[in-house]
Amino acid sequence: MLADLPLLSLITWLPIFGGLWVLFVNNDAHARPIALLVSLATFLLSLPLYFLFDPSTANMQFAERLLWIPTFQIHYHLGIDGFSMPLILLTTFTTILVILAGWEVIQYKAAQYFAAFLIMEGLMVGVFSALDAMLFYVFWEAMLVPMFIIIGVWGGPNRVYASIKFFLYTFLGSVFMLISLLYLYFKSGSFAILDFHAMPIPMTAQILIFLAFLLAFAVKVPMWPVHTWLPDAHVEAPTGGSVILAAIMLKMGGYGFLRFSLPITPDASRELDWLIITLSLIAIIYISFVAIVQRDMKKLIAYSSISHMGFATLGFFITFMILENTGSLHGSASAMEGGMVQMISHGFISGALFLCVGVLYDRLHSRQISDYGGVATPMPRFALFAVLFAMANSGLPGTSGFVGEFLVILSSFKANFWIAFLAATILILGAAYTLWMVKRVIFGKIGNEKVAALQDLNARETLILTVLAIAVLFFGLYPAPMLEIMHASVENLLTHIVHSKL
Repeated sequence: MLADLPLLSLITWLPIFGGLWVLFVNNDAHARPIALLVSLATFLLSLPLYFLFDPSTANMQFAERLLWIPTFQIHYHLGIDGFSMPLILLTTFTTILVILAGWEVIQYKAAQYFAAFLIMEGLMVGVFSALDAMLFYVFWEAMLVPMFIIIGVWGGPNRVYASIKFFLYTFLGSVFMLISLLYLYFKSGSFAILDFHAMPIPMTAQILIFLAFLLAFAVKVPMWPVHTWLPDAHVEAPTGGSVILAAIMLKMGGYGFLRFSLPITPDASRELDWLIITLSLIAIIYISFVAIVQRDMKKLIAYSSISHMGFATLGFFITFMILENTGSLHGSASAMEGGMVQMISHGFISGALFLCVGVLYDRLHSRQISDYGGVATPMPRFALFAVLFAMANSGLPGTSGFVGEFLVILSSFKANFWIAFLAATILILGAAYTLWMVKRVIFGKIGNEKVAALQDLNARETLILTVLAIAVLFFGLYPAPMLEIMHASVENLLTHIVHSKL
């Protein structure tokens, strides 16, 4: 019965119409329960995607297709595979936590705040499920608007600068993607993404298309050197905005590589893998050193996100070197699966860390590391969660942060020892900047009277962090549910890459 329902449309449009409902009601007291109810309903509707999903096939599942614009053969076409389904679940799961996190904190225009997050949730689900290129592009661009508003209205002192910078970076990068999509349409006569996958493209055109996609997706990841918008956006965004940025929006760049760059331009991806590997290693190493010197906790975690997302892109593109050296799909699959696991895990861990910073900011209205010290004394429950998430961010075995990094590093040895060695430095550098922040904020002597007067976590905050802690530990100890879902899609993509060689 559930399989017969248009689940993807329901999950996409329920939060969008729910957000419009909240805007129409325009009552802050009513906005909170309505937003929570809609987000919970959306999450419950997304659960059948997992339980009814067939992990043995790479075919698109839960597909829906209607003709949208006949003149250009543009369809309302939705479907999911092992790449998109985990990201949709992450989106619907995280939105509930964001609604709860802003429950008491957001007092100014609360209805509009919660409406923006609900609308953005639907648009993000649309990005991950769209199988028509123009539909994908509409969702991709529309998603910028609510985040622009969230940063610009509820952000910090420099919120206008940060929101404009965020919008311009991401919008301008996407223009080149649009040009590539139009080229592919005129060559294939269709906007179907799966038709693009099957279409042979000359090498020169592949390279140009790959570079155009790279500009769009690299900004979103973000990769060095187009990463500078992210720290500004995180510092100025409210806590909920930072959580969605880190947990979901950054993953859209990685998803774009898997859905567009690798299958549409496999030969250009093979020729230019060295470029992505180099940029990924720079992000892993250089950005880690940048994180170490940060004085603002949010900015430190933002740079940490850039470094950890470098692992995801490294896992996706190191596959070509592994295939060339070993000829084995298994080793390459492990690297790509490691990149995917890293994206999902980073969604839990980075979201949790930003929520922890938000807890402190709500009490002292400061994110400066120097304004704290000895927080564990007045806030022992908070300290427990903060240390757990810091350890997970450092890649501690037994947490989800270890699984993706381990798979990518282990697979990288099959490609090149020095690449694996350089990638492994994140285990040291990540521990350095994360644990040093924890030492200065959580442990030691109480920094001042304001810290001594801090109140520990309330029931709402404890619930949010407990749910995230369970997710981090569960997938750290038992990552099989994630790996099984994506395995068939990864092997199908690798087989496509191998057989498409010019």
